[in-house]
Amino acid sequence: MIRRLYDWTISLAEHRHALWALAFVAFIESSVFPIPPDVLMIPMIIARPSRAWLIASVALVASVLGGLLGYYIGFGLFESVGRPVLEFYGKDAYFEEFRARYNEWGAWAVLIAGVTPFPFKVITILSGSTGLNFGIFVVASIVARGFRFFIVAALLWKFGPPVRDFIEKRLGAVFTVLMLLFFGGFAMVKYL
Repeated sequence: MIRRLYDWTISLAEHRHALWALAFVAFIESSVFPIPPDVLMIPMIIARPSRAWLIASVALVASVLGGLLGYYIGFGLFESVGRPVLEFYGKDAYFEEFRARYNEWGAWAVLIAGVTPFPFKVITILSGSTGLNFGIFVVASIVARGFRFFIVAALLWKFGPPVRDFIEKRLGAVFTVLMLLFFGGFAMVKYL
């Protein structure tokens, strides 16, 4: 089953609308969706390493634009939309205490969440709801997401064929590690 899912993802990565799918996933991941764009980005770069920089650029632009939506949710729709998202991630009880300290360290929070498995949408919503300086938010988002996506693109561009061989030979182990990282990010949100 994992092999069929992998093969399907690689074929989707080679589809003519793959960049649009990546842009959509990267956009909604930054505000409400739990699946990171790396799920599409990595196989897209492995399938077509010559497009690594374009793929990373699409992920960056869409992710930052999605982050702006998350910021707006926090700023303008916190009670009706933002609070339920925070409740889903188990962060609603800590919010008032967190709000007071957040703006002091908000740029660092955006930078850290932008490059780690920590769900970026939590930080985008918090940034809007606490009123983090919009310019600082945008710059930190561009730096963090750019760093994340372009490092992945550079590594896959440089080491793509061996990485693809490694993944295909050890698909079960790679899948297990990715799932641990994915669920570890959600566990971090719940217990931080």
